[in-house]
Amino acid sequence: MLNPLQARTMLALQAQMNAKINPAWVEAAYPYLRAVVVEGAEAMEHHGWKWWKKQHRDLEQLRMELVDIWHFTLSHILLEHQGDEAASLEVLLRDEPSDSVDFDGRRYRIPDMDFMAKLQLTIGLASAQRISLPLFEALLADCGMDWQALFCQYVGKNVLNFFRQDHGYKEGTYRKLWQGREDNEHLVEVMAALDPALDDYQHQLYALLKARYDVA
Repeated sequence: MLNPLQARTMLALQAQMNAKINPAWVEAAYPYLRAVVVEGAEAMEHHGWKWWKKQHRDLEQLRMELVDIWHFTLSHILLEHQGDEAASLEVLLRDEPSDSVDFDGRRYRIPDMDFMAKLQLTIGLASAQRISLPLFEALLADCGMDWQALFCQYVGKNVLNFFRQDHGYKEGTYRKLWQGREDNEHLVEVMAALDPALDDYQHQLYALLKARYDVA
């Protein structure tokens, strides 16, 4: 189950990122669940769906796609509540039936579905402007993740995106290589050194990245 503090942190970060892209993002009302459909299809490619040929399941890429799906899911929830983070938090924390999803007149039992069936249902729901948090949680579990792991990866990616923007990414002056390594590698190291349960986890993460960048 989602930790309330972590859920609040992710909503705040997503709202900030949306505003950085477009300060009028609520009025723009972008079709965020359309992006979930596309990311879901990309996840299928990383899993392999062609029964007529041998394919390799890329677990790390699958995990990255789930993080991307979560970005757009949060944006959709925020948009449904006109950017109100408190109301959106209630959606993330409310109890839902954890073993089934009703869709198009049919009840789908989540435990009876394999990963690809769950992903296909996620895409179908998104096409119909709907989400299911228990279904998404089941996708995480199939990829060896839980809400804690999602939080770490989500916050890490957001903090790095903000860090890049604040240090000249758009202007082309940002240095992606520090001390002979890419910023993603530094991010993994500083994340490993921090407790994600900290109240200011994202701020400490940013500060550690900046300390490394400034001496590179």
